[in-house]
Amino acid sequence: MEHYAWIKLVHILSSTLLFGTGLGTAFYLWRAHRSGDAAFMAQVARNVVIADTVFTLPSVIVQPVTGLAMAHFAGFPLGSTWIAASLGLYVVVGACWLPVVWIQVRVARLVAGAAAEGRPVPPEAHRLMAWWYALGWPAFLGVIAIFALMVFKPA
Repeated sequence: MEHYAWIKLVHILSSTLLFGTGLGTAFYLWRAHRSGDAAFMAQVARNVVIADTVFTLPSVIVQPVTGLAMAHFAGFPLGSTWIAASLGLYVVVGACWLPVVWIQVRVARLVAGAAAEGRPVPPEAHRLMAWWYALGWPAFLGVIAIFALMVFKPA
């Protein structure tokens, strides 16, 4: 059972990185977008893409691996309602996150080009950011729901 505690620690740390990075980068990119300053937005968007690569992506990989390992060591059937619901929500969150990553990369390029040429944030970047916001909310709420399922383990 000693392995379980270490796996649980890694699971908790990676969920903290996943949630914290997501919330923090979302706040800063939202604020940068609201500023209307293409140069500022370009810098923030570039850093958001880096943060997603360095922190979010590894956490996205570690979460199901450690979660399934903990379920195995603890003897929880994978068909348990709370595990199945968590995995389903994880897929929904991932389905929101993948286009968000593409949007962030595209927006970073668009605003960097605008900033380099002294132009304002282009209309396409504003449209993409609207999709980014729309996809961010279900992902955020999905992660909160997964946390609740992990804590309460409803039957």
